[in-house]
Amino acid sequence: MEKVMCDGTTICYAEQGKGEALILLHGYCGSSSYWDEIVPELARSYRCIVPDLRGHGKTDAPVGSYTIDQMGNDVLQLMDELKVDKAFLLGHSMGGYIALSIAQRHPERLNAFGLIHSTAYPDSEEGKEKRLRAVSTIQTEGIVHFVDGLVPGLFAPEHVESLSSQVTRVKEIGYQTAPQGATGAALAMRERPDRRDVLSATPLPVLLVAGQKDAVIPPERTFTSDKPHITQAVIPGAGHMSMYEAPEELIQVIKQFLTGLSK
Repeated sequence: MEKVMCDGTTICYAEQGKGEALILLHGYCGSSSYWDEIVPELARSYRCIVPDLRGHGKTDAPVGSYTIDQMGNDVLQLMDELKVDKAFLLGHSMGGYIALSIAQRHPERLNAFGLIHSTAYPDSEEGKEKRLRAVSTIQTEGIVHFVDGLVPGLFAPEHVESLSSQVTRVKEIGYQTAPQGATGAALAMRERPDRRDVLSATPLPVLLVAGQKDAVIPPERTFTSDKPHITQAVIPGAGHMSMYEAPEELIQVIKQFLTGLSK
């Protein structure tokens, strides 16, 4: 992986392909490796830039609470370092919250953006309590115990067994998350604002992708706007991890969306 320094924080990223920039942001307790199954195909047409987000993978994990805007600023600074004026930006789960932050504050840096198994809703009160329990579990039981409990629920129930090697792979990626990174990011997600208005008001083209069997963020929490500039897609049979559960289908949805923008 490559690395750049952004405001004293080392941001690591992978890059593949040439053409217009396509930035892919992973979800919570993930890393750039989440996209390994789909980047080679997308890189045939685009310059794919895939960072490890703050607190995750090989990127620095400062101690303390993070904010979604702060994590978005890391991505913007990475774009600056790589001399990317504008990009297509797709975010999975937590990465979608970051994409929304960038789209709201710096729409001029984007050609289009998308949420993959993500939502513009804020955390509910129950969700906020769950974030605090996650922090407590990580601090008392450790990251491996937390990830072992987290990952199976990200997949559609039938895939936990039928795609056991993919489940194991996602766990292995999660184990690499620094405990202070996992807690900092959990608190960032807990405090994120309601950004449904960003989806409805943005002039940018938007892609919304949901898994038919996503128990973490069900389709109705992804599809919060049906304005003309928004493309909606459901991945049949997938849970929260279509990049592992149905990579070919996800690639097709992304390619159709991006190709349609150039027509």
